[in-house]
Amino acid sequence: MAFKADNQTINDLKMIGGSKGNDVFSLYNRTKTRGGAKLLKDVFLYPRSRKEEITGRVNIIKFFKEKQIEFPFQSSVFDVVEEYLGNTDERTRLSVHQDNLKRKFDSVIGSDTDYKQVHKGVVNTLQFFIDLKGFMLKLDTESTTKEFNKTVESIDETLSKPAFSFLDGLTKAGKPGFAKTAEYDQLFRFTESRKDILKLLYYVYDIDVYIAVAEVANIYNFTFAEIVEDESNLLEMKGVYHPLVPNAIANDITITEQNNMVFLTGANMAGKSTFMKTFSIAIYLCHMGFPVPAEKIRFSIQNGMFTTINLADNLNLGFSHFYAEVSRVKKVAESLKNNDRMIVVFDELFRGTNVKDAYDATIAVMDAFAGKRKCTFVISTHIIEAGEELKKLRDNIMFVYLPTVMNGKIPEYTYQLEEGITEDRHGMIIINNEKILDILKN
Repeated sequence: MAFKADNQTINDLKMIGGSKGNDVFSLYNRTKTRGGAKLLKDVFLYPRSRKEEITGRVNIIKFFKEKQIEFPFQSSVFDVVEEYLGNTDERTRLSVHQDNLKRKFDSVIGSDTDYKQVHKGVVNTLQFFIDLKGFMLKLDTESTTKEFNKTVESIDETLSKPAFSFLDGLTKAGKPGFAKTAEYDQLFRFTESRKDILKLLYYVYDIDVYIAVAEVANIYNFTFAEIVEDESNLLEMKGVYHPLVPNAIANDITITEQNNMVFLTGANMAGKSTFMKTFSIAIYLCHMGFPVPAEKIRFSIQNGMFTTINLADNLNLGFSHFYAEVSRVKKVAESLKNNDRMIVVFDELFRGTNVKDAYDATIAVMDAFAGKRKCTFVISTHIIEAGEELKKLRDNIMFVYLPTVMNGKIPEYTYQLEEGITEDRHGMIIINNEKILDILKN
């Protein structure tokens, strides 16, 4: 079952598709094959919300992490094999009857390009088989997880088919002659064995992903989250930090059904947006079954997430920023109507309208959201007055802020969550520090 996350959320968190590789996908993408990278991208686009799927992936990555298994295949082989198997044009099929004087002459003068391509495909396919056999022999199957054992058994079963009996005595690809190349070509491209080879390629791409992610866990000392099986909703994070921010400051937060709404305040540049992204990325990675940048995480499985952090207006459709905000809130409300255990993250609700409307709308919407105790809300705002009113309306709101420490006239930021509501507003201080008014006057 898929964990719901729309494009707005994926883009907000830079899970995938960031410029110059500045996204979470690129951090984890240490795959050695294009097929592995493509498979990893699919994992990023489709997190899961079933315990069996999440824990299964966690257990496999843990196995590769503990064994520190390296990818034993020649990466260049895969592109050749894929292209070779992708060409099933009958006109390129080799036949032993083609091994005549003309072909030999063409080979001598270097014009027998079709044969050379097929020969290259055959040799690389043989090398793939040899590498796969070697990997399977070295694999400690007794300590693998039950989830990965299914892959191991399927690979063994495929390699044991009579069609691949030639592998028993095969130790190197070598340079098979024309007749042998034609025989292999018939088997690899024009029989049912082609599907078997493609299936084996997919298994190796899967292994490529597991090894890559396990390597990331070892390099960065990421941790694996623990799923909490309980009727009540829990999100507990200790030492969680943003994986793309250099020297990121870690924070702790625990959200339950008794405090399922987080009211977040802080001055500009205090780190509100970064914290919300940190929290959301961690939840997203948990539902992928990936290691997370945190000291410890325990979580109840969620059904999806909506974030609104970098919401753009849509001038082509005539949408102002405020209307884009309203449309987003409406979409979230419609989803919450039919789903529990959803994560909702808003950075500055209704910033696109005047202060009075923003105040009234923030209170009304947050009050309505807070009634959904089975869902989790993290909402930042500069309208601190709304917090005092919400305290009177609801008892399940957690008030936290990111403080600013003034060093003379210079604001400094701790990026460390504290309880309460802050009145820090340093916009004019920053403007004066930059001497903007002096520039305009002179």
